[in-house]
Amino acid sequence: MTSRIARVGIVAKQGLAATDHLGRLTTWLRERGVVPVFETDTAALAGAGREETFSREGLPAHVDLIIVLGGDGTLLAMADRTAQAGRDIPILGVNFGSLGFLTEIRIDELFPSLEAVVDGHAAVDERLMLSATASLRGKPDDTRVVLNDVVFTKGPLSRMIRTVGVGERPLRHLRAGDGLIIASATGSTAYNLAAGGPIVHPSVDALLLTPIAPHTLTNGRLSFQEMRKSKCGPKRRAAAKMCS
Repeated sequence: MTSRIARVGIVAKQGLAATDHLGRLTTWLRERGVVPVFETDTAALAGAGREETFSREGLPAHVDLIIVLGGDGTLLAMADRTAQAGRDIPILGVNFGSLGFLTEIRIDELFPSLEAVVDGHAAVDERLMLSATASLRGKPDDTRVVLNDVVFTKGPLSRMIRTVGVGERPLRHLRAGDGLIIASATGSTAYNLAAGGPIVHPSVDALLLTPIAPHTLTNGRLSFQEMRKSKCGPKRRAAAKMCS
């Protein structure tokens, strides 16, 4: 069940031909007493002159629900920003892209689905997210909160790096290769899958550690169930960078 929705944030993929859809969506919300709030670039796309607008980073703090029109990439970006803002609000993904693992709702299903959300009858599918902090010389250097995965990969030179993964339990995961993917269950169908990792149901409370092009005859993919913390990174002084 969803709580009362009074303000709805609207985010569309940049360059999306969705002006008509945005206009109908704005009218639909107003007719039900719900305030539409636009992400800045989406407002320009919709020609919304008198609506409130915020940046993608600022939007989550001012709404009760975010509607994303685009593909999985657009939804992932907003999920990351919502978590970084410390907000626990639902995101409704409408598929305008080529992939729809996360944005499952088709455009013709938008208003019936939104009706259920506004009326409080929609079920909320909660997903585990990852909070990652990269440290350099013992000091935090970069922190991300992500839905899919965190990747440690080699620098621009074509050299292998050795990555070490240590879980809460006494288990070490040492591999030489191009890097290491730490994925959530939701992210199991993304980069993890392309790298040969397992597919895991999104409701499973697990972390996945999948090496990228490992220099070994056996590809040591690991799944940690009910693990809340993992320490991973390059061994010794290998040049590496964190991506999300």
